[in-house]
Amino acid sequence: MADEDLATLGPAAEPLTPTASPSDGLGQPQPDPGGTRTPAAGSRGNRTPEPPGAGNAARWLRRLVIAGLVLAALNLRPAITSLGALLEEVRDGLGMSGTVAGLLTSVPALCFAAFGIAAPRLAKRWGPGTIVCAGMAAIAVGVAVRPFAGGTGGFLAASALALAGIAVSNVLMPVVIKTWFPDRVGSMTGLYSMALALGTSLAAAVTVPMTAALGGGWRSGLAVWAVLAAVAVLPWLAVAQRRGSAAGPATGGEAPAVAPPVRITSSPTAWALAVFFGLQATGAYITMGWMPQIFRDAGVSAGTAGVLLAVTMAMGVPLSFVLPRVASHMRHQGPLVVALGLCGLAGYTGLWLAPAVGAWAWALLMGISNCAFPLALTMIGMRSSSSAGVVKLSAFAQSVGYLLSIPGPLLVGTLYQHSGGWGAPIALMAGLMVPQIVVGVLAGRDRRIEEEGRGGA
Repeated sequence: MADEDLATLGPAAEPLTPTASPSDGLGQPQPDPGGTRTPAAGSRGNRTPEPPGAGNAARWLRRLVIAGLVLAALNLRPAITSLGALLEEVRDGLGMSGTVAGLLTSVPALCFAAFGIAAPRLAKRWGPGTIVCAGMAAIAVGVAVRPFAGGTGGFLAASALALAGIAVSNVLMPVVIKTWFPDRVGSMTGLYSMALALGTSLAAAVTVPMTAALGGGWRSGLAVWAVLAAVAVLPWLAVAQRRGSAAGPATGGEAPAVAPPVRITSSPTAWALAVFFGLQATGAYITMGWMPQIFRDAGVSAGTAGVLLAVTMAMGVPLSFVLPRVASHMRHQGPLVVALGLCGLAGYTGLWLAPAVGAWAWALLMGISNCAFPLALTMIGMRSSSSAGVVKLSAFAQSVGYLLSIPGPLLVGTLYQHSGGWGAPIALMAGLMVPQIVVGVLAGRDRRIEEEGRGGA
């Protein structure tokens, strides 16, 4: 995808008010990981004069994009974590075996891999704003329909619809950030990741009590999350309508620079990012799908197990905001990868030895470990020097990564059913942290895919 295609989302990638140097959002100079330069103050070049009111409209639209970014992020995990909190009830209600339940926890990764790869082509044809809008609508419909779709097949089909919406939005969020806020990749990725973690933990924490308040049926407890997705459609409708009236990128009539072709599969950094993304996704979806059950089998009540999952997800709220900002100021993100991996190893060890006694400590450690996700998103934005490169890298790393993560939750469900306990599944989870640390360190090196993958798309 060329940069001019990405610019159809709205006013392009330069700040509304030219400044002498990029800022991290708090007035502090920040290196631009993507290589986009902010024009110097007073530099107008050959820009076409804006009509009266155009500046205010552009500022309003950027604020709308920020609101849409936050609302979209809030909706990218409740369809999954709300199910984790009620998995036992859903299994009983639909008559699922442990293996089928493991398949159900693998469906998110399968859908993210299958539908995420189509996101760049869809965005090129319709614009990222339109595709994100459609994604939010798909989440709303899928989440509303799946509890009432009949048996296991209908439940899986409606879940796939919602997950397709999540998949395309997953891929396009880094592109939206790189296109609209190229001088604030770290801070805007942090805001997006924080909202995503908040939505994840909120669904985990309140699904069980909200289900009880709605009458105790798991169907209403899952369907209610469609309301939040419906709200997220609104700002993206306005952004999508703006695309239709946009004259093109805000480059002042200058021809947009065409990024040199990149063969993404020839980049070692792209592969390292994809494997890192896949391993962290494996751990995250095993955690979201199975951690409440681990605690419940250890004697913890269903409500407390849901709160423990919420604590795990809530750790990502502050850390997801801080971590990308820290990472964007580092030339090598390897030390962060190692620190998060060690927390994961400690948490899995605790779950194996004393799941109930130290439940709160293990939940905190797992929450810190799960912040590998915002770190991976930040590295995607930093490992390319153009928006076109970011959309390729984002689609490749997320689609390949989620494809690699598919067997994990299914294997955990199978091991759990056949071993009758959690020893073998937890040992598997802990063992996967070692290669995650290794490839994460490789992905964290100060490289650009454009330097490694010349030679065609």
